[in-house]
Amino acid sequence: MLSLSPFLIEIDRYMLDCSAKGLSAKTLRSYEQTLKLFARYLADKFEINDVKDVTAEHVRAYILSIEERGKFEVSALDKPNNYPERRGDYGKPVSKTTIANYVRNIKAFYSHLYAEQLIRRNPLKDLKNVKPERKVKIMLEDNELKQFFRSFDVTKFDQYRDWVIARLIFDTGARIGELLEVVPTDIDLRGNAVLLRKTKSGKQRFVYYSQKTRNHLKSWLAFKDRYTDSPYVFPTNRGTKLRIEGVERSFRLRSRDVGLEVTPHLLRNNFAKRYLINGGDLATLSRLLGHASVEITSAIYLDFSDREVMKKYRQHSPLENLDI
Repeated sequence: MLSLSPFLIEIDRYMLDCSAKGLSAKTLRSYEQTLKLFARYLADKFEINDVKDVTAEHVRAYILSIEERGKFEVSALDKPNNYPERRGDYGKPVSKTTIANYVRNIKAFYSHLYAEQLIRRNPLKDLKNVKPERKVKIMLEDNELKQFFRSFDVTKFDQYRDWVIARLIFDTGARIGELLEVVPTDIDLRGNAVLLRKTKSGKQRFVYYSQKTRNHLKSWLAFKDRYTDSPYVFPTNRGTKLRIEGVERSFRLRSRDVGLEVTPHLLRNNFAKRYLINGGDLATLSRLLGHASVEITSAIYLDFSDREVMKKYRQHSPLENLDI
């Protein structure tokens, strides 16, 4: 059976190693799902159940099979329990970005196997990465942001909390998962800064917020302390740690009420683009976002639309800003 294959045993060992490195739960789920889907494909298509029998051609064949099938039509589980066929995007083409992530995860797995001397040679060493799709980041209009923030009923504990979270993401560019780890001692109300201890990279960093956000945070902390003694700044109604999925669902419901589709990541993107449009530099933005390099930030965010380029030009026109 596939569940007892040497391939899956190596995947489990690899996941333990990744977990020991402190990778986020989201990243771990992505790695495990990718590798188990690949293992299922190899077993079904080529009767391969050992990592040593895989070649670059097998990965190329797998890429082709992904391109030919639709989203969620294959599961890493024997009996999927989340009813994927009920999803609105079920059966739609898998994006190049998703395929690029799959290939990267599989190559990382084989690099690990080679480094641990579990295989004599790395068959995927020279396999070229799939070029991901470049999508222009959506820029929310000022009135759309106002509509979204006004859609929260701040008289309710959970919506008031999510409203503060939304404004904090938009003001700092922090990832939602990083903010949900924040405790009161991480917040410097005098210096308008938040220490993000548990980050995607594993490196702590500070992000900074405006005076408006300082006032909202101060009010929220006082409000929260009247109802819960939770150690988290943004807990659930019961005081437990809030899940990313809970915030995403809240944003989805609120934004849907006003005809928008706003996610935590979209607010992070809008922070970054507005920071650049307002004259901010890439190096500072890269540090604020927690990217490994300025090159990564540049590749992600220097994709302005014509309208955004026009707006930026008007702010920084050499002739317009000279009295000549």
